[in-house]
Amino acid sequence: MPKKEGIRELFDDIAVKYDRFNHISSFGADRSWRRKAVRAIVNTDKPIQVLDVATGTADFAIAVSKKAAQGSHITGIDLSEGMIEIGKTKCQGLPIDLMTGDAENLNFADSTFDRICVAFGVRNFENLMKGLTEMQRVLKPGGRLIVLELSYPKNGLLFWFYKLYSLKIIPKIGAKMTGNTGAFTYLPDSILKFPLPEKFIPMLREAGFSKIDAHQYMFGVCRMYCAEK
Repeated sequence: MPKKEGIRELFDDIAVKYDRFNHISSFGADRSWRRKAVRAIVNTDKPIQVLDVATGTADFAIAVSKKAAQGSHITGIDLSEGMIEIGKTKCQGLPIDLMTGDAENLNFADSTFDRICVAFGVRNFENLMKGLTEMQRVLKPGGRLIVLELSYPKNGLLFWFYKLYSLKIIPKIGAKMTGNTGAFTYLPDSILKFPLPEKFIPMLREAGFSKIDAHQYMFGVCRMYCAEK
């Protein structure tokens, strides 16, 4: 099965419990990481057009909408219809539109958005470079891309503990919460396979981004990349 179709089915299956799993498995730290990314996006008092890629159930889109200037609008896309349907119930009355969509084939005109964000989703792209290039295409000149993604510590001892937790404990937590064992074997593995900054930053440059900053949290368990077009 192509990765894209597998991702769609995986998240459709765990959509109802996914947010709660994130909070529990990260000991609540995911909320703090999201707040940092929101501040990096909403760094202006002017209305902005925001694209939230891999929006899931729209937690991040909602957080951005509450901090952005009046007149701002957020568009959220995700492969999973199950995630989008849950998100729509949470976004009523907010300046947010949610739709199914593919990050590697964005159905938007060039230079549409002031900000693009991907929170904990870029590692699920089937073709990472194509996804980065597409986001650069629909971003306005001078616009900002914010990528928030799970990662792992470089320190050897911390990495050992991280692997023990992510490969042995997280799958058991996820399986108990959702009944889906395969999903929570894939998710930790996808983190370990995602490029570290020394490889990901050159990919951002190749896709056409500049002024790239990288930040790490909790010894590298989470990383945030800020880049401009």
